[in-house]
Amino acid sequence: MYGPQVFLRHDAEAIAGLIAAHPLAVLAARGPEGVVVAHAPLLAERDEEGRIVGLWGHVARANPFARLADGAACVAVFVGPDAYVSPSAYPSKAAHGRVVPTWNYIRAEVEGRVTCFDDAASLEAVVSALTDQMEADRAKPWAFSDAPADYRAGMLGGVVGVRISIAAAEGKWKLSQNRAAEDAAGVMADLGRRAEPRVQAIRRAMETSRSED
Repeated sequence: MYGPQVFLRHDAEAIAGLIAAHPLAVLAARGPEGVVVAHAPLLAERDEEGRIVGLWGHVARANPFARLADGAACVAVFVGPDAYVSPSAYPSKAAHGRVVPTWNYIRAEVEGRVTCFDDAASLEAVVSALTDQMEADRAKPWAFSDAPADYRAGMLGGVVGVRISIAAAEGKWKLSQNRAAEDAAGVMADLGRRAEPRVQAIRRAMETSRSED
């Protein structure tokens, strides 16, 4: 992932947390007919030491991604919150004017190799696990097993499972770390005047990042 080192993160906890909070990944791989792009929610698989070693999910059977050869190289991008940063937010603008717009954001890129599977037991396991994660905060969580057996079988027949064995995982938390403290404070104050949830998420992430320094 491109970026100054001050923005980049490699710690498993931060990346796993982003994947759990924003599981819908943008998947890109090169197939026999060119680049294939898909969107799919994915679960992170971690080893005993907490490292992310795999990603699990599924795509529609008709999706070209489901026809990739086993071992095809793949990138999964997990998209967190983002916010436009105006030059007017920097106190240094008044001092010298040498400022430009930018964008603060949180992302993670995971590189690995794809394996597709379509046995019913594995498909039901991954669909159930994804559903359980997404429904966990509901008062009455819906479970995949709530649907009739024949309906579940039909739905599973329309998807193909994907597993990505991970070769590298890197996050980018671009939160004005390259700016002086007074400019970063100005950005946080400016973002605080905006109501969009994604903008407020970036402001909170900036506050957390500054408090950890």
